Amino acid sequence: MPLRDFYLVLTVILIWAFNNIMIKLGLAEMPPLLMTTLRFALVAMLIVPFTRITHVQLPLVLKLAASFGLMHFGFLFIGLNYAEAGTGALLVQLGTPFATILAAIFLKERLRLKPVIGMLVSFSGVVVLAGGPTLPGPLALTLLLLSALGWAITNLLVKTGPEIEPLTMAGWLSMFAIPLVGTGSLLFEQQQWTAMMQAGWRGWGAVIYSAVMSSIIAYGLWNTLLRRHSVARLIPLSLLTPLVVVLLGVLMLGESMALNKLIGGALVVGGIAIINVRRLRKPPVGAAPEDNAPTRLPEQK
Repeated sequence: MPLRDFYLVLTVILIWAFNNIMIKLGLAEMPPLLMTTLRFALVAMLIVPFTRITHVQLPLVLKLAASFGLMHFGFLFIGLNYAEAGTGALLVQLGTPFATILAAIFLKERLRLKPVIGMLVSFSGVVVLAGGPTLPGPLALTLLLLSALGWAITNLLVKTGPEIEPLTMAGWLSMFAIPLVGTGSLLFEQQQWTAMMQAGWRGWGAVIYSAVMSSIIAYGLWNTLLRRHSVARLIPLSLLTPLVVVLLGVLMLGESMALNKLIGGALVVGGIAIINVRRLRKPPVGAAPEDNAPTRLPEQK
């Protein structure tokens, strides 16, 4: 990989990691579902006018609005309201083992020994996290795990649905997610207008950063890199993201650096690495090099 592209990968990792910090800061000024709704509104406003989807793609986008928009991002923002940014980022990484399980159940993909070991290692990391003070309460833990499950369901839908350009998919699912998440905000949150009027740089900065930097710029850079390099080169580097979140959480938010958090986080990320090693094995001679195909999966950051 050229040094320029390596720096671009690190830039994407830092943008995605810092997104968790910005969300955590913004939640001090805005309720989570309101912030999520505003984020989707900004993404849709910046992308939808310049893109189109077909009637064949529409059913998939509507499903993604529920699984990725409401379930993944909605539950993520609520969960981060009650959890440390680093711990939340680690728990959401369990979307990869969840996706492996769903693929085995619904796509009849055979589970080999390595992904099974990887899942066991990742889930053991959650057990280690549970042994210390950094694990959030039952409600926040459940929401973060459901957020990871929403990302896994999204992978399943994208894998079996029609092809859509990544940014087009992000813009249109955001538009259809607005009424879903917005209704949740109206039902379960209060004083939304007051929160928007009183929000400062933290609240509005989190909305703008999450929409523009994380969803559009970082995601666009990532897909550009995927066209130049194999998935096998990029996936191991992307696993640095939750570890950077933990470090930024300690430096910027004063979060704890407990031993169980370090060990549990290493197990979660290590298990996911084991799963991806299995997925990125060399294809047989004469087969299409799937490593070099750009991924269509949405970002989980």
